[in-house]
Amino acid sequence: MMAVILPRTVRRAAEAALSLHSVPPRAACHFARSLGGVSSACSMEFVSWQNGGGILHRAASVDPTAVVEAGAVVHSGAVLGKEVVVGSGAVVGPSVSIGQSTRVGYNVVLSNCSVGEFCIIHNGSSIGQDGFGFFVDEAGQVKKKPQQPAEGSHHVLYNLRPSEKKKKRT
Repeated sequence: MMAVILPRTVRRAAEAALSLHSVPPRAACHFARSLGGVSSACSMEFVSWQNGGGILHRAASVDPTAVVEAGAVVHSGAVLGKEVVVGSGAVVGPSVSIGQSTRVGYNVVLSNCSVGEFCIIHNGSSIGQDGFGFFVDEAGQVKKKPQQPAEGSHHVLYNLRPSEKKKKRT
């Protein structure tokens, strides 16, 4: 059973194919379900990444120099650039892109985001979804806090629509 990756260049296609080896379907199902809540039907699409021992979806685009450590999961449509390191226990969600030489720490969860080049995402971070962003107002209602990165933050680059880029953030 051969895995297929979507390489950035045709020249690297052979290297990428050689760096993957198949995982028995039962093991892939169990491991993917235990880490990411993936259904058994979907988990058949996951394979082990030889450079680090993590698991990635066949439809993920991973540079051959990237390291996906044991216990990490990379979902479909994710793009990992050159020399990216994804720490053990991390989950890279569908359609997440990670730029060159970025370090994703242990137990990080990334979803709905693009991470730039040469970034460090510290252990246990959760980016792209609500975390503890709620508060109780004076009327006793639970309200969601706006989730905006701090000004000058270099860790996450959000894909903003052109109309949103022009707005001044406070």
